[in-house]
Amino acid sequence: MTRLLLVFLFLFPAISHALDIEIVGGAAQQIPIAVVPFNQPPGVSPESVSTIVANDLRRSGFFRLLETRGVATQPHELSEVKYPEWSALQAQALTIGKVEPSSGGHVKVTFRLLDVLKQSQLAGMEFDVAPTQLRKTAHKIADIIYEKLTGEPGVFSTRITYVNKTGKHYSLVVADADGGSPQTVLSSTEPIISPAWSPDGTKLAYVSFEKKKPVIFVQSLTSGQRYVLANFKGNNSAPAWSPDGKRLAIVLTHGGNSRLSLINADGTGMQPLSSGSAIDTEPDWSPDGKWIYFTSDRGGSPQIYKISPLGGDAQRVTFEGSYNVSPHVSPDGKWLTYIRRDSGKFQVAVRELASGQSQVISDSTQDESPSFAPNSRMIIYATSVGNRGILSVTSADGRVKQRLSEMGDVREPSWGPAAN
Repeated sequence: MTRLLLVFLFLFPAISHALDIEIVGGAAQQIPIAVVPFNQPPGVSPESVSTIVANDLRRSGFFRLLETRGVATQPHELSEVKYPEWSALQAQALTIGKVEPSSGGHVKVTFRLLDVLKQSQLAGMEFDVAPTQLRKTAHKIADIIYEKLTGEPGVFSTRITYVNKTGKHYSLVVADADGGSPQTVLSSTEPIISPAWSPDGTKLAYVSFEKKKPVIFVQSLTSGQRYVLANFKGNNSAPAWSPDGKRLAIVLTHGGNSRLSLINADGTGMQPLSSGSAIDTEPDWSPDGKWIYFTSDRGGSPQIYKISPLGGDAQRVTFEGSYNVSPHVSPDGKWLTYIRRDSGKFQVAVRELASGQSQVISDSTQDESPSFAPNSRMIIYATSVGNRGILSVTSADGRVKQRLSEMGDVREPSWGPAAN
């Protein structure tokens, strides 16, 4: 429940191990694809490149991964491919490749994506990388395959951030989109909430309680340096970057009321945006920068509104039900995801902004903090299973669901921007 934690609900806790992935749903139509295990020298990496590629494609829900061990020929070169064998397996696409030593301690990764029906190559690429970059390279290969076969950009090379809590210890973590390669950005004995990615993916804004009150920090992910963005009297919370990265929408308390304000990315030029006695919180910018969506109880119960960053009157967006919070606009500007409460269940909902039609897409009951992937096709959110927080991912239509789980409580997820 991200930024709303300070005003409407209660603080959920949240830990830095790799996340385990469980697929709990599937798409109605999937592309049958075979990923032949790459020929990889022993000791180069504990993880196989082809295994990461296959797992990425499987998690997307758009592919049906075929078992390849029963096929007589296990090709690594184009000349070794016998298409009738893969046609018999009913594969429509085939991925082959290899990892071999290169100069300067690097390794060369080669892969090919083949159309089994047309017996032709759809994509092929060679990477010369350090062994430590093999996981990143595997995600790039999966992105290429995804885009070639679906026509849309993949998000396997992107990153996520989330907050973990073990006992009384909080950690702000950045990881690959599949939960791999987790890196702790900040550790604290005080709560950390509301991490938000800068548009270029180089910085995180977040709220820390280390000063015994909510204070907004901005931290570089390259240098680790950080600075205080907002430490005004009262609470400082809910940072949200503008699409150009020059400003942030934040929430400040004024005489007990929470109101939206704008502030430059260097902490200067703070100016109030909303006014009145209502609680206004959880801002999120539209990708064109023309609107800021937020949660407010100005109508009596928490609902989602939008306001121009230039000021003016706020417009109500949600009308179904008595409780809708935590808005996040899709990067393509077509959808809004949020948390909706119905019959005591807190669930992820999606609203088409053009038509106003909405639907609940999660089947859990204690969801919070939904965040779109950069291709607008998937949503990450936190939920509670067995009295502990876990991360879940769903397709925007709700047909494909995954659980990313680990020991401890995991909360406050945010999906980073498209990889450069």
